[in-house]
Amino acid sequence: MQYGAESAVVVDLSKRLGLALGMNSVECSLNFNALTLTTICDERCITTTRDTINQSINVNLLVQIQQIINRTEADTHSDKPDNNKLKSELTERTTLAFDGLDKTVYPTWLVSIFVGASCAAFAYLNGGSWSITGVTFIAGMVAMFTRIYLSKHHFNPFIAVIVTAFIASLIGSTTYYFDIGNNADIAVASSVLLLVPSFPLINSFSDILKGYVNIGIGRAVFTYMLTLSACVGIVIALVLLRIQHWGF
Repeated sequence: MQYGAESAVVVDLSKRLGLALGMNSVECSLNFNALTLTTICDERCITTTRDTINQSINVNLLVQIQQIINRTEADTHSDKPDNNKLKSELTERTTLAFDGLDKTVYPTWLVSIFVGASCAAFAYLNGGSWSITGVTFIAGMVAMFTRIYLSKHHFNPFIAVIVTAFIASLIGSTTYYFDIGNNADIAVASSVLLLVPSFPLINSFSDILKGYVNIGIGRAVFTYMLTLSACVGIVIALVLLRIQHWGF
């Protein structure tokens, strides 16, 4: 949940893992910022709740978790853990596998360079000259570096997006003042494309369509707030620079 999995996947994996480890039944309830699990084993009912703190999207971790559960199910079918000793060994192996999850991420400078390059590619595809493309690359790279820095220091995500959008728009707007390239509007628009919350938005629609309406609406509202925050940062930059081309 913390790294961007859709609700149907979270519930399915939770139930599969519980049954593979010998539970009689597993029920999973999801909220936007919490997860509740109820397991029944040997006529004992255990309920636990865990907070889900929003982290950056990490598909690599989600794939590792799925692989661990697939291996656990395979071991269950091969070993047929009918006694407590085999169940305990299987549980221990699974626990060690989760403790050993590879949480390494790409370096900040590398992510920033590739995000800047993607923004620059959009600028070029929209008809921007090489100078516009270069300014967009710098703006996107600096903006992404700023966003990662603020996230690592646990800033509010909406504040981080506002600051990121402000810096990206500020650097992109230099094309107006120094008369760089053929169309300064392209640089300003392409510099903030890194803030488009496409992955969370797709997940929110998927959750709603699959019956997880509450968490889908929560994710959708969070996505819209991120978009609004980006708009606020862009507007602040354009108002401070007194750029009239955007209707101010």
